Amino acid sequence: MRENMNKYLEKAEVLIEALPYIQRFNRKIIVVKYGGSAMVDGELKNNVIEDVTLLKLVGFKPIIVHGGGKEISRWVGKVGMEPKFINGLRVTDEETMEIAEMVLNKVNKELVTLVERLGVKAVGVSGKDGGLLKVDKKYSDGQDIGYVGEIKEVDPQILYDMLEKDFLPIVCPVGMDNEFHTYNINADDAACAIAKTMNAEKLAFLTDIEGVYKDYEDKDSLISELTIGEAEQLISDGNIGGGMLPKLGNCIDAIRSGVSRVHIMDGRIPHCLLLEIFTNKGIGTAIIGEAESRYYHEK
Repeated sequence: MRENMNKYLEKAEVLIEALPYIQRFNRKIIVVKYGGSAMVDGELKNNVIEDVTLLKLVGFKPIIVHGGGKEISRWVGKVGMEPKFINGLRVTDEETMEIAEMVLNKVNKELVTLVERLGVKAVGVSGKDGGLLKVDKKYSDGQDIGYVGEIKEVDPQILYDMLEKDFLPIVCPVGMDNEFHTYNINADDAACAIAKTMNAEKLAFLTDIEGVYKDYEDKDSLISELTIGEAEQLISDGNIGGGMLPKLGNCIDAIRSGVSRVHIMDGRIPHCLLLEIFTNKGIGTAIIGEAESRYYHEK
């Protein structure tokens, strides 16, 4: 009996620990960039959707911005084409763009279905809908990489309308240029641009790594909390490389543009989003402004 009571008390303590975070972010916009292995594994996908749905039900205003690079590569291979990359960016010719848009819309509606199964109303949109994401053609070190877009303008009205009607928006990272040509957009860039424009309270990146390390070779060097000044120092010291470099740059840019805090976490860890947002220590890396404090209940 005592053992069972201790288990119940532990659950109660978890709820109490979450209370100040629920109070702090109630009715606030939370942008979740969903990508990586958590999009491929069915169980992890369900965990992520459960997490975001719970955020919605406790009073947050979440927006999901999803990727789909692995699924696009799989379908490109199915039709006998070879995926091509320049400086880590997918070369997207007209045929690849057609496949990418079909695949991303398929992924988008699958996510809508998962949310709806949990009793929450969701709407899937692409960056083309309502002129949400306007782009210019993107180049990589001067090289033409096809129909890859650089976001130049965000019109978030369609997202505000959905949030006002109590829907959970799920955004597919595709946009148009001034001539209405369709472009693929990096999902990290799309999530960051939307978070900045909408003055989101939080921006969360679900990735395939645990967070930011002082030394990537030393897994014990994970940094739980990082100010933008410390993040810039890590970059200037040459401690950040690979795919984390543009991601951390997006984090710094988002905070300087008014986003309160940005989280980088491993989407392969079950319910990582809840653990990072609702617990004191979290499990990933939180990047914050110089004046921000992580422990709201200690203020």
